[in-house]
Amino acid sequence: MSDGIGQQPIKDLMHGDYIAFPETATVREALDFIRFSETKPRILYFYVVDDDNKLTGVVSTRMLLTAKLEARLNDVADHRVRCIRQEAELMDVMADFVVHKYLAMPVVDGDKHLVGIIDATSLTENVADIMERDQVDEVFEAIGYRVSQISGASPLKAFRLRFPWLLASVAGGLLSAVMTSRFEHVLAVALVLSFFLTLILGLGESVSMQSMTVTIQALRHRKPTLKWFTREAMKELGTALLLGLGCGVLVGGVVWLWQKEVAPALVVGGSLVLTLVTANLVGLFIPSALHALKLDPKIASGPLALTISDLFTISIYFSLASFVLG
Repeated sequence: MSDGIGQQPIKDLMHGDYIAFPETATVREALDFIRFSETKPRILYFYVVDDDNKLTGVVSTRMLLTAKLEARLNDVADHRVRCIRQEAELMDVMADFVVHKYLAMPVVDGDKHLVGIIDATSLTENVADIMERDQVDEVFEAIGYRVSQISGASPLKAFRLRFPWLLASVAGGLLSAVMTSRFEHVLAVALVLSFFLTLILGLGESVSMQSMTVTIQALRHRKPTLKWFTREAMKELGTALLLGLGCGVLVGGVVWLWQKEVAPALVVGGSLVLTLVTANLVGLFIPSALHALKLDPKIASGPLALTISDLFTISIYFSLASFVLG
């Protein structure tokens, strides 16, 4: 569900297990019908419709049992019935159930014809199933392709779909290797720095992916503006500084205790602070930029964010090492 769980059309989740009576029916006729028909347990309310099947009211079980037998349903029904348009989205319907404490709600078309029912049970069951499918889709989209694209695909088609995104990682890895080779003199002076390169790269990628995921979720429900981007960037900057300081002090302390040298500890700790700040901003900027360019940020953001984050990490790490170690 590429548009997100909140945008699922409610008509896909409604069911037809309901009973609707004509306005002219009496309470006795309604009770007789219910008594001799196979009423399903999931039916919670009974609905009143006119000759054109337009919804005009709702009758609860309590109303039927306490009303006079010869009373017409149109007289005992609650005509302030709240209904859902079949075009409504799941998030809006969920809000109605939570706010009004409904057990079931009727679904109508544009002319208010009764077309189905959505109840709390079917809602929660379908939401759980949709969320599970959505999570699977998001995992695959983050690495560059959709489940629907590869499901049942031949090996050659799967290769064509997946290989272009791997090229981004291959290109990033080759550039990282070239950049690292330019700092051989730094590694020769402090070999201990090579021990922590994988750790710093991994933390940078993790923070970048976290920031990217949060940004993509936000972009599902709003149009990005410069004001929104600035606000989010300041928030991400604050979070990244705290994450960087926490990881930097911890890992830098380990390096100092292990090597008994201040310089390598400063390089590793300081690099973590700068790297995590940069990775967080990369995770925010990449999907925002792709969205502004009318591209799908869920498909392209993962490979691009990881590659760019790695390049910044290596540049920051060895540049700081060159500055501190001379």
